[in-house]
Amino acid sequence: MIKQLVADSINAQLTREMYSSNLYLSMSAYFSSINLNGFANWMRVQAQEEMFHALKFFDYLLDRGGVSKVGAISAPPSSWDSPLAAFQDAFHHEQLVTDSINQMAELAMKENDFATNIMLQWFISEQVEEEKNANDIVERIKLAGDSRSGLFLLDSELKTRVFVPPPPTK
Repeated sequence: MIKQLVADSINAQLTREMYSSNLYLSMSAYFSSINLNGFANWMRVQAQEEMFHALKFFDYLLDRGGVSKVGAISAPPSSWDSPLAAFQDAFHHEQLVTDSINQMAELAMKENDFATNIMLQWFISEQVEEEKNANDIVERIKLAGDSRSGLFLLDSELKTRVFVPPPPTK
């Protein structure tokens, strides 16, 4: 049976992951509204990935005999000043998620919950990729500057992203 303090932190992260999914879906809608459909696709795929993360926490709690609880999910923003501002927000958001997961890992170690610590290692590695991907796009948008053709090329590239769930770890 999982300790209540650890279960509570996982439930809080489950809710944060669902917020993340909603945030990226909102960003997808924003990009669609300004006809950057490749950017919209990238964010839609990101929303799917975040929901996958939420379900991973959900299932883990059930597997450990805990109770999965989805908390209140705040409405995300629905518009940004520019594509760069949206991706900067995405990068900043991923940094917050990384911090949250690191705090969970610290709690799991403090509580001698080795199973949760091991499970969180997947998320810790995943967050390195999440931050890198968002930051890479921030930097590429900056490189494009005011070039509409540069933005168009990046948009075309981002259109190719698809969601591929990682293989089960069980």
